[in-house]
Order: sequence, then C-alpha cells, then structure tokens
Amino acid sequence: MTKKTAFWIFLLGTLSSSVLFLGLTWDTQRQVATLANVDKLSDQVVAGKRAFEKYNCNDCHTILGFGGYYAPDLTKVVQRVGEEGIRYRLKSPEAAFANSPRKMPQQNLSDREITDLVAFFKWVGEINNNDWPPQDSKKRLSRGEQMMVAKVGVSPGAAVFQTKGCMNCHSLQGTGGTFGPALDKVGAGMSAEEIEKYVRNPKGVNPGSRMPSQKDNLSERELDEVSRFLATLK
Repeated sequence: MTKKTAFWIFLLGTLSSSVLFLGLTWDTQRQVATLANVDKLSDQVVAGKRAFEKYNCNDCHTILGFGGYYAPDLTKVVQRVGEEGIRYRLKSPEAAFANSPRKMPQQNLSDREITDLVAFFKWVGEINNNDWPPQDSKKRLSRGEQMMVAKVGVSPGAAVFQTKGCMNCHSLQGTGGTFGPALDKVGAGMSAEEIEKYVRNPKGVNPGSRMPSQKDNLSERELDEVSRFLATLK
C-alpha cells in the first residue's frame, strides 16, 4: 500500500465517520422533545425531580442507568410496583423492606413530596429509553434469569419471580416484601390461567387491588412462566 492510498483511506474514513456522527447527533436532537415527553414536564414533575435531588436518591438508585447501584433502578418503577407501591415504600421503608437484606432509610417525606416524586417517576417511566437500562427490557431473558436457571437450577418461572421485582411486594417462606400478600399457598386457590389473568389486570379481577398491572413489565413468555410457577405453590 502506497502512502497516497493510505492517505485517501484515512481521509475518506474520517469524513464518513464524521458525517455519520453528525447525522446521528442531529437525528437524536430532533427527537428529544418527543422521546422525553417534554410536553408532560409539569411543575409537579419538576418538584419531584428536586425532591429526588434533595434527598440524594441517586446515591443508591439509578435512573436511565445513571446513579448508585446499591438499590434498584427506578426508570420503570411505576410499571413494576405501581403508584401505591411507591407511596408505601417512601412512607414506611422499615416495613416495606423488613425482610430485605438491603434497607432504605426513613427520609420523613411529606405527603406533598411523595406525590411529587410519584409524578416524577411516572414521567421518567414514559420516556422512550430504547430498553435501557436492560433489566426492564421484555425482549430477552435477563442475565439474572439465565444465571438462576443455568447455575442454581430453579425453574424459569421462579427466576422471573425473583428477578422481575415480584419479591419487592410479595414474600415466599418469609422472604420478600410486605406490601402484597404472601404467595406460599396461592396455587391452592388459583389455577395458572387465573393467576395470569390477575397479573395482567389486577383491578379487572378485583377492583380493590393495590397491585399494578404487569402486562407492560413482563413479556408474554414471562407472564406464562411466572403464572405456571405460582400455580405450583400449594
């Protein structure tokens, strides 16, 4: 290869890379308002963001992949535990995490601050984040599920139950959350089909239920597997 050939390869490569980078940057900036739901950025959402910063929530939690890794990512927390689940955890963290090895401090938040934080989390959860962070992606078997199935030998449904946040609200054999009922005997009273119907639309089955719908948190495969797993608990 001659020096002249190498020069042209370098020049064309640099120019094409620069054009591609500028094009992607322009396209991203063009879509920011739509992807980030700027039109829904209300005063309450802003107040919630300020409360999030005031209490240094990012020291333990991540949002959109940024922050601390001690506690769960909060990008899709509304979809995972629901608004009432968030209120319960913020109001009574000692009770909510009584059976958890990871503890959340009591911040003594006011009712207004809790309402603002819920609005902020709801807004964040509606951002089109292209499945990032990946733990909320429905398109693949999570790394945690893969490890549990391959190394620990648990069923795929049990892996979904443990890795998708079900134990944040429910307990098995005394381990897990206290916001929802213990599920040790759930299979004695409900079939897999009934459990799946309930998980998809809790309020449709029981209007008084505090459980959020999981149809946007779990894939069809995960819904089927976790329902069949829970049906075996008798």
